[in-house]
Amino acid sequence: MIVNTCGFIDAAVAESLEAIAEALRENGKVVVTGCLGAKQGVVAQAHPSVLAITGPQDTDGVMQAVHQHLPKPHDPYVDLVPPQGVKLTPRHYAYLKISEGCNHRCTFCIIPSMRGDLVSRPLAQVMQEAENLVKAGVKELLIISQDTSAYGVDLKYRTGFWRGRPLKTRMSDLCQALGELGVWVRLHYVYPYPQVDDVIALMAEGRILPYLDIPFQHASPRILRLMKRPASSEKVLQRLRKWRELCPDITIRSTFIAGFPGETEREFEELLAFLEEAQLDRVGCFAYSPVEGAAANALPDPVPEPVKEARRRRFMETQARISAARLRAKIGSTLRVLVDEPGVGRTMGDAPEIDGVVHFKGGRDFPSVGEFADVLIERADEHDLHGRRL
Repeated sequence: MIVNTCGFIDAAVAESLEAIAEALRENGKVVVTGCLGAKQGVVAQAHPSVLAITGPQDTDGVMQAVHQHLPKPHDPYVDLVPPQGVKLTPRHYAYLKISEGCNHRCTFCIIPSMRGDLVSRPLAQVMQEAENLVKAGVKELLIISQDTSAYGVDLKYRTGFWRGRPLKTRMSDLCQALGELGVWVRLHYVYPYPQVDDVIALMAEGRILPYLDIPFQHASPRILRLMKRPASSEKVLQRLRKWRELCPDITIRSTFIAGFPGETEREFEELLAFLEEAQLDRVGCFAYSPVEGAAANALPDPVPEPVKEARRRRFMETQARISAARLRAKIGSTLRVLVDEPGVGRTMGDAPEIDGVVHFKGGRDFPSVGEFADVLIERADEHDLHGRRL
């Protein structure tokens, strides 16, 4: 078995080590890859019986380990990998990675030390993969990277070609091209750079989904400076208002950190006040975790664990009320959903696995997984919508 791991925060390390243990119990022959493999000695100390340990993006290392312990016989049928490659998601949606690494040096993060600086994939290569996925039946492309809005910076926005026409290697041009494929296109991990405004215009035109996953992390100017984050709450609120004017149907998801070193009660209250004014649709919050190697660990005045957890809980209680109210506002409307399983689908405002779903009943011909359905929303709870298919 191959176990892909994450080594970003302590909780992810613990979960990865448990996944390795479970794989060893089930199979006994395990190859470990991913970010945790790059942390010297962590996996080997916890699970010395694994066959091999490789780092992130080390496909060759994984395959070498597999072939070393399981020689690969030639089979003309299974050796024919389809053009869209082999993916682990359901047939109707797929993740499309457009770059690797990050140029930021956020003090709570160790991704650049594990994955390096930003390396953007050539635009033609990204579009070729996207087209292959769509031809294979994918209805939704989820665009991911460590910093989606920085796409092409390392290439100085070099001109690429797709379908015979020139396009700049940058987020707005890429989104415009993806919007011509006739499928849902959803953006994740977007920094609040000025060029995001160009993408909002594409959302308003219906070219890509009116959905933005943008990690704000905090609202206090001092904490944001300590985090080395490129934003301020005042400017963020102004831009949120502008984005909603341009695209009233936009769904905005974000993540935040509670209990960052030095965070005072007043600064946490400032964060709660920001939530009330911002009225974000989907939000996650993590209590600060002192990741090994993160610069923030050296900051003074660490917040005690009970206080961090209490603040995280207060944060989520505040956001739960906001999210529930925003979902209730959808009652009585008819929404297009992409069916993930019988009677369960997602709207344009719901990414798989992290956002809510729509539970629905009714209709003579029940839609198959991967098909679209129109659902009249009849009620809502804190996370999900409920209705009947028209």
